[in-house]
Amino acid sequence: MTHYSLKKTLFAAFLSFTAMNTYAQFGEQDADSKYGTELIRAGEAVPSLKLKTLDGKKFQLDKLKGKYVVLDFWGSWCPDCRKDLPNLKRMYERFHPFGIEFVGVSFDTDANAWQDAVKKFDIPYVQVGDLKKKNESPVAQDFGVKWIPSLYLINPEGRVEVATVLSDKIENRLYELTAPSAKPVQKKETVHIDGAKGQLTGIIQCPELKPGETCPMVIFCHGFGGSKEGPLFEITADSLAAHGIASIRFDFNGHGESEGDFQGMTVPNEIEDAKHVIEYVRDLRYVDGMALVGHSQGGVVASMTAGELCADDIKCVVLMAPAAVLREDAIRGNTMGVTYDPLDPPEYVELWGGKKLGRDYIKTAFSLPIYETAAKYKGPALIVHGTADRVVPYTYGERYHQIWPGSTLVILDGFDHGFSQNVYRTDEIVSQYLIKQLKP
Repeated sequence: MTHYSLKKTLFAAFLSFTAMNTYAQFGEQDADSKYGTELIRAGEAVPSLKLKTLDGKKFQLDKLKGKYVVLDFWGSWCPDCRKDLPNLKRMYERFHPFGIEFVGVSFDTDANAWQDAVKKFDIPYVQVGDLKKKNESPVAQDFGVKWIPSLYLINPEGRVEVATVLSDKIENRLYELTAPSAKPVQKKETVHIDGAKGQLTGIIQCPELKPGETCPMVIFCHGFGGSKEGPLFEITADSLAAHGIASIRFDFNGHGESEGDFQGMTVPNEIEDAKHVIEYVRDLRYVDGMALVGHSQGGVVASMTAGELCADDIKCVVLMAPAAVLREDAIRGNTMGVTYDPLDPPEYVELWGGKKLGRDYIKTAFSLPIYETAAKYKGPALIVHGTADRVVPYTYGERYHQIWPGSTLVILDGFDHGFSQNVYRTDEIVSQYLIKQLKP
């Protein structure tokens, strides 16, 4: 299997898995199903595009054949386009060094307004247009553009690679195209660690170390109903290994390959699991310092564990869509859309796939001191959350930022609970922060 095929398979598995765990979130269709229905489909040839640049020079798309090209259909008068420009500029800076060309196709009718916008927003890539309204432009007709911004990624053969109204879909593909062809030199080891409800199964990824050499280690804590598998953690683990940082991904009790029954899982006993893993890592002679990373419920576990331990060897904490909403869910008597009497919970509540949420989970979550415990942690922290998260609203990420005054908060516009819009961008944000904190 090629590197790209492997990445694609992993990503598809990730989307499928995340959809199962947060079905309320991913039942929604994205904007392409509404606004991108007439765009040229992937694999089809791109029409001829001959326009003039802002300074009156002739431009022919055919002359860029042999390269990947991003076409951004926009207008200076369009609020959604202006909102998307910082993302396009960041993509240009990130991917243009790989030889990927960017072209802005404007539907401005006023050349001065167009030019002023290019200067104001400091757009670095070439701009072309015909000074015609979108509804009257042959270019819009040829490319099926009914909404702006609309974007195409064109392959070197002149065919559509991606057509979308969402720039993050273009960026996802660009990350895949520019990813290293080989994984960093590292070793992987499956380990078994005594946890709160039996043995936990984990995977350690470690860079090649010389005799006596040490490195920091990142501990990944997955979310409710999740597991150690999936690109959200795996891609970041690879990125860290390439920079000399080890990691361990493990399944909490009652999840994945670890022992225990899902019905017996609670946030407090997941905290105990995390503490057992920390002790195991501390005993590894090659480890010098660690960081905790948690997604969703794993973010709550990571934050509370850091608060309870207040340990000097925990160098930083990263929370991804931290699910502190779980306490309010228990108080309301509604977890993952399933309702119950929170004051007299049943022995278990049946969730998707036959999973049973136990009474102890509900009772402990009802009065769980999430923020009070987490606030005791005083070290560096990063919180990443998406504005389109329907499982855990991004305000819960903001609350963590408030209790940790020195933390860094990154709010990703339009990202859902699983960061499925662009898992590679999420990895870059998280891994760069960890590298900065652990390998200054």
